[in-house]
Amino acid sequence: MSGSGAPAVELDGITKRFGDVVANDGVDLTLERGTVHALVGENGAGKTTLMSVLYGLYEPDGGTIRVDGQPRTFDSPRDAIDAGIGMIHQHFQLVDTMTVLQNVVLGHEPTDNGLVDEDSARATIDEVCSTYGFDVDQHLETRIEDLGVGVQQRVEIVKSLYRGADTLILDEPTAVLTPQEVAELFDVMEELTERGQSLIFITHKLDEAMAVADDITVLRDGESVGTVDGATTSEQELARMMVGRDVLFEGQ
Repeated sequence: MSGSGAPAVELDGITKRFGDVVANDGVDLTLERGTVHALVGENGAGKTTLMSVLYGLYEPDGGTIRVDGQPRTFDSPRDAIDAGIGMIHQHFQLVDTMTVLQNVVLGHEPTDNGLVDEDSARATIDEVCSTYGFDVDQHLETRIEDLGVGVQQRVEIVKSLYRGADTLILDEPTAVLTPQEVAELFDVMEELTERGQSLIFITHKLDEAMAVADDITVLRDGESVGTVDGATTSEQELARMMVGRDVLFEGQ
């Protein structure tokens, strides 16, 4: 983890086009270290596209990415991972028929004399789980298909931490969770930031953004319409920013 005073991530003027469609139009976002930054907007606002640019899935057509204050160019997710950025997709990137251990180390297996060093992998996973209070190390021999959704999500997070992620992108992480699992996820997010990780939380649920985010950036039609303090904003303000007009809530 960097000891610099620079933000964990800075996106400056990011533009991404798909043919004639401008998915992101000069978007700025600054993720301060050790914080949760929510990225909200209606479906199609450009949230996931923007984070896919940061994760190296898409090449931007304009703008600059800085990590720890240094300009970076990502040609693939591996480049982003090497820079300490992980992404937890809404649809998990896990192999159902493989065990938790196999999924966590897949593509990053430690070796000893040309063979996979499972003892080293287990030790690293145990250390990650101990540091962040996860129970994933109790399921290392369990196949993914035999685990609940909440545990699978924690496996994804441990996989990113195992690969050295300092910044985690969570793409609509509550969409597949029960209310209890959502509460558990929020506890996990709090533990991560207390340990110095930096999180980007993609969501369209305004109450959830306000519950966990230090800062909230609103996208509308591919453009950033502002960043507000998560502790002092309101659902009305966020909704107005999202749709460009006042929105009436039930009871008003």
